[in-house]
Amino acid sequence: MAEIIKIAVIGYGNVGKATTQAVREEPDMELIGVVEPLGVVKNGEDVKIVKNFSELSNVDVAIICTPSRAVTQITEEIISSGVNTVDSFDIHEEILDFQKKLDVTCKANKKVAIISAGWDPGIDSIIRGLFLAMAPKGITHTNFGPGMSMGHTCAVKTIKGVKDALSITVPVGLGLHKRVVYIELDGKETIDVVEGSIKKDPYFIKDETVVIEVKDISKLMSVSHGVTIERNGVSGITHNQILKYECKANNPALTSQIMVSSARAVTRQEPGCYTVIDIPIKDFLFEDRDSLIKSLV
Repeated sequence: MAEIIKIAVIGYGNVGKATTQAVREEPDMELIGVVEPLGVVKNGEDVKIVKNFSELSNVDVAIICTPSRAVTQITEEIISSGVNTVDSFDIHEEILDFQKKLDVTCKANKKVAIISAGWDPGIDSIIRGLFLAMAPKGITHTNFGPGMSMGHTCAVKTIKGVKDALSITVPVGLGLHKRVVYIELDGKETIDVVEGSIKKDPYFIKDETVVIEVKDISKLMSVSHGVTIERNGVSGITHNQILKYECKANNPALTSQIMVSSARAVTRQEPGCYTVIDIPIKDFLFEDRDSLIKSLV
């Protein structure tokens, strides 16, 4: 019988709620509680919610389900308090610096963190790596969507003048994307000012972005998303090796499941900070090694 991994969830938005559900489905995990600063419990929810992480005890792994811009500080604080962490930090260009900085904190506290453990970055990172092993020379294109980008949506919601938002990623092809941002204004800024702020935000500055004002975001809300990864490469001296991976999924559910599987992997690593490409695939899975070899190899 595997030892039970005691889990705390930090944040109770779409991903946090999906994470609590996923933890409860794992045979080797127990949900200790959820940290939500507002401490709000809606009718019918049987989740222990506290305002501060210090109110929970005996936690093995904290799964951080907050927007990426809050992740780095929260992770540092929790690791320093003596608890392992998993997050889905998705600002690609900042991942390596985040990993190196957090690695120092992890080793000083003899704890483990797995960062950027969503589906992209995350599992898609592994797919891209496997494609490189299969065809070392060539080019890979990652095309997201069409669908809701949680990171971009959260970024828009922090902009002054925005009451609610939905950012849709539209694939143009060859790894290029267009962003269609629907916003509901709060009356404190004009649409022109808000649009300018969105287009200057690091999440949007590299892509063509269209901003559309709507009266009620809730009527548009959808959490579906997808990705297609394609590589045209060379195996040895043989050209035109065409590799393709395609996924369509509920965005919060997929992100949360990958973090929950990563919480298992955390317990099997030496102290330090890791990304998913540092981890053996078997460490994410509940089944024992021999069973996995029989079923997968």
